[in-house]
Amino acid sequence: MSVPPAWSTDAAAWAIVPVKRLGAAKQRLAGILPPEARCRLMLVMLQDVLATLAKVEGLGPILVVTPDAEVAQIAQRHGVRVLPEERDRGHNAAATAGFAHALAHGAAAALTLPADAPCVTPDEVARLLDAAGPGPAPRVVLVPSHDRDGTNAVLAAPPDAFPVSFGPGSFARHLAQAGARGLDCRVVELAGLGQDVDEPRDLAALVARKRGAPAYEFLQNECGALREMSSGQNPSE
Repeated sequence: MSVPPAWSTDAAAWAIVPVKRLGAAKQRLAGILPPEARCRLMLVMLQDVLATLAKVEGLGPILVVTPDAEVAQIAQRHGVRVLPEERDRGHNAAATAGFAHALAHGAAAALTLPADAPCVTPDEVARLLDAAGPGPAPRVVLVPSHDRDGTNAVLAAPPDAFPVSFGPGSFARHLAQAGARGLDCRVVELAGLGQDVDEPRDLAALVARKRGAPAYEFLQNECGALREMSSGQNPSE
């Protein structure tokens, strides 16, 4: 099989976005959002992330890895490639499959970021790409979550240079893995990309940042506790 030239689109860094089945989305928000609202939130956030990635100059193909047919349809409407999964195998397995797919199609590097980080900006993704720098040496770029416990993005060059291991404590774990492999590891703090939405307070912060955005107006109507949180009140009082 011929290898694409260095200037081809597929040789550029791919963006991998794992998305689990909608019915399993955002379980930690179940106390304040009903299932339909959680699904809607996940789709709105995904579309924000895909729209942001589409604006990044120099980024290669965008690949959504998902077992969900509705997610796949939305991705395709955004002009995004889809790698279907037969079943939910978890975030790590989906990201790993995406990296392998990118490598098999000539990608020189690949980054993975979550679908629930809708505050990410094109400039942040460009900074992440720039941090990797040129050169043949294997390297990795990490974007920690806002609390520096988790990891919200990993860029690996080449895509098989680094095994992802998301979940609690992943930032420290990724740093240790990079050191053990002798990789050039760079850390980039990005406020928008570092803010994902897992807990109720994350959702309140999102509502505050997206105030006035029509796609997120439904959240204000879904939950009184969320309105109180976003206004700085304690919903338990």
